[in-house]
Amino acid sequence: MSATPLLELRGIDKSFGPVQVLRNVDFAVYPGEVTALVGDNGAGKSTLVKCISGIYPTDGGQFFFEGQPVTVNGPRDAAGLGIEVVYQDLALCDNLDIVQNMFLGREKRNGIVLDEATMEQLAGETLAGLSVRTVKSLRQHVSSLSGGQRQTVAIAKAVLWNSKLVILDEPTAALGVAQTAQVLELVRRLADRGLAVVLISHNMNDVFAVSDRIAALYLGRMAAQVKASEINHSQIVELITAGRSGDLGLPPENGAENGAEQAVTVTPGAPQ
Repeated sequence: MSATPLLELRGIDKSFGPVQVLRNVDFAVYPGEVTALVGDNGAGKSTLVKCISGIYPTDGGQFFFEGQPVTVNGPRDAAGLGIEVVYQDLALCDNLDIVQNMFLGREKRNGIVLDEATMEQLAGETLAGLSVRTVKSLRQHVSSLSGGQRQTVAIAKAVLWNSKLVILDEPTAALGVAQTAQVLELVRRLADRGLAVVLISHNMNDVFAVSDRIAALYLGRMAAQVKASEINHSQIVELITAGRSGDLGLPPENGAENGAEQAVTVTPGAPQ
């Protein structure tokens, strides 16, 4: 595990009109580690991820990638750094097969003709490199896959492009026990291969099963970012719901005492 963060955010602010969704957020992600990003609905998790991926511009703060200051003005900049996001809806096309989905929008061509052989080879190598053997054929339509298999294809698609940081948004949501175990095993393998992984999840069992570090957001502020081995389930719940657990978390003036006042400013339908 590296002592230098792959991605480091310092003092990130983001507002939508009068609603300040992120306030002076610091966040660090390390290569070879799984960092769980947790928080209640409306805490700012989705907004933070969309700032990292270039979908939302930030209002203030600094980005550092591999120790160097960088500017992310859009998704193309983020992808150029090696940042890939697997959203909860997976963004897969049911009417296309696995290979077509993995190369969608980034097809390889031989002149004007699609290079199907090369794409199939690279897709197979990527899945094999992740020790994925649950897919019978690379030419299966995604509509025929189980939930766990679909999640696996979406993750493989993200790592196909020499990514360095993979962000997974609720990858085990709506999966059964066996499929959840399969996906969590894959998440762990990504980190073991040296990638940095951000896992967004409401499931604390999943978080503690695979995470090296846990970052808790509370009403748009980073309440704490600690090693998973140094915190327990109850403390995480307190950080998520109150912004503080004992001596850990936001100072009292930024915690629960201000929580109700801050929550009033959040309007229905505002981005989270």
